[in-house]
Amino acid sequence: MANAIQEFNNYRAKMNEVILGKQNKVINRLFNLDTNTYAEGALSTKTKEMLGLVASMVLRCDDCIKYHLEKSFQQGVTTEEMYEIFAVANIVGGTIVIPHTRRAAEFWEELQAQ
Repeated sequence: MANAIQEFNNYRAKMNEVILGKQNKVINRLFNLDTNTYAEGALSTKTKEMLGLVASMVLRCDDCIKYHLEKSFQQGVTTEEMYEIFAVANIVGGTIVIPHTRRAAEFWEELQAQ
């Protein structure tokens, strides 16, 4: 299933290149702002990725969820921590988040298996 991770990353990189290549000031600045938001600061990058993941789950953005899952994995988030993140997202977002939790758990398993 690591192929699903690579496919996601390849598509994301390809389309980001297309979008940023159009040189739209607003979009490019938004992407830059996003990058800078998740940089180390008063909050660690690990904490920021966990916050981003909860927000993405509550907003039900599967691409965003996959992105923050992989970043959280790279930051050393443990499975125990991940399931607490899932719990927070489900409490805040309600039962509508459960299908996204299923897909997130599946992607998390794929990340661990690679």
